[in-house]
Amino acid sequence: MFPSGAPSSEPLSRESFDGVPLGELLERARLAQQEARLDDGLALADAIWHRADAEGYINEQAEAGRLRSFFRLRRGDLRGMLDAGERALRLMRPLGASAATCELLRWMSLAACELGAYEQGLACAHEALKLAGELGDLRLHAIALNGLGACFERMGDPWQAERLMTEAAGLLRTNASPYERVVTLTNLCTVALGAYHLQRDGAAPEQAARTLERALELAREARPHSLALGDRYGIALTASNFGEVLLLMGRLDEAEPLLIEAREASERAGFRLLDWRLRCMLAELQLARGQASAAWQQLQSLQAETEGDADAPGPPPLVLRQRLHHASHRAAKALALLGPSLHHLEQARTLERRRAVSQLMAQSQYFVSRMEAEFAGDPANAATRDASEFKDPLTGLGNRRCLEARLPPLLRAAEQDAKPLTVALIDADGLRNINERHGHEIGDRVLQELAQLLRENTRGSDLLLRWSGEEFLVVFPDTIADRAFEVCERIRASVSVHPWSELAAGLDVTLSMGLASAPPYATDLLIARANAAVERAKHLGRNRVALA
Repeated sequence: MFPSGAPSSEPLSRESFDGVPLGELLERARLAQQEARLDDGLALADAIWHRADAEGYINEQAEAGRLRSFFRLRRGDLRGMLDAGERALRLMRPLGASAATCELLRWMSLAACELGAYEQGLACAHEALKLAGELGDLRLHAIALNGLGACFERMGDPWQAERLMTEAAGLLRTNASPYERVVTLTNLCTVALGAYHLQRDGAAPEQAARTLERALELAREARPHSLALGDRYGIALTASNFGEVLLLMGRLDEAEPLLIEAREASERAGFRLLDWRLRCMLAELQLARGQASAAWQQLQSLQAETEGDADAPGPPPLVLRQRLHHASHRAAKALALLGPSLHHLEQARTLERRRAVSQLMAQSQYFVSRMEAEFAGDPANAATRDASEFKDPLTGLGNRRCLEARLPPLLRAAEQDAKPLTVALIDADGLRNINERHGHEIGDRVLQELAQLLRENTRGSDLLLRWSGEEFLVVFPDTIADRAFEVCERIRASVSVHPWSELAAGLDVTLSMGLASAPPYATDLLIARANAAVERAKHLGRNRVALA
């Protein structure tokens, strides 16, 4: 996986990139990957990407794209990682199935699920699994199964996750490499921790205690394998998991050195998301010791950093934000700060509801899309059809094929039951100008954030699609026009106040939206009427909702 030969570990300055053979630059970038020199590695990978693009070296550009994705993932720039990954995949897919493509898809599935984009994460994990099957590589298949299981763990289904990961472990049996052992054991430990929290907060406290003991066994077993492997991120992660289990068991004196070790390693290497998580755990350790004031100060500082750091590569994952609010609620409550305590409790519950809705939507859409893919076309080839055929790769929303499969049945059901149905066509005002002024990467990020805002402001039963380059379509089943108008106004307002300037200075985004309601119960007529309403909204000055 990593080079072992001649390249120097000294970082190259940007001035020295020109004239150095691409092969040597790639070796240096891989060495930076091995040594966890994230900034150096990213600078190298970016330089190789642009130079290979200019000189027409597709294989080198594809490998640079994979490395760019890796360094962004480790730095915590999850959205940037997904953007870089999509660009790399456009080059890698035509080159055919490969272990490198499987690995990139697994990274992307993890990044997407950390951001709460579960549909995109599942699509990437499933594509990795499919490629591993095409390659006939048992080890790749096991790692891809682990990746799919990690998606389900992030979606709040640790039991499905454990089933997939146990299946992966069974494929390797006693022949697993140190890397495969670390991946399997670490993922199973994470799954056990997730199951523990669900059981502890539910009606199975005795089972929760057994699950925590199982997590301790897995963490203890993973630790020496990660040390033997020598991967800095793996060492920090396994120490973090081990410390967290001990913290939850109340073994604070044993937990503290592991958490401090992992935190110091993460801070040195620049593993920003792991560092944030560890700082939250250290504050929880202070709470467990009755040091509420110190914990509160630490959590407030961390909250300010995660929400307001202009240099941060991206927002914290949804799960971490939820954890920060829970810990802040407990600290404020211990200090009798009733207002802050209530605020953080409400924020935690809001994020919990958002996560639950996103999880249900993702699971529903994933399995529906799999069924549609299986029964579309030739039934003999149904098992090989990919759910990603029904998804827009940039935003994770449905595409036109998804609309063609899902809207006609919704219209038939509405007509038969005499129920309302409303369609909203949504245009991102001036996206072409945004692309010209700020670049296509910013334009893509705008589309991704708009897709997320749509998810946050609609129901699980609503159908969300990317209709064209700068247009989205939302189908509101069993919804009259007035109610759909209220939802669209909420979406429009959310977009208007969104902090777009964090993506690029001076960036502003608004929406023009048009609504059309059934009857008529015909796809083309409804969309044509919604399009006419969009044009009227634009004519009236943009940034508004219009009815057909």
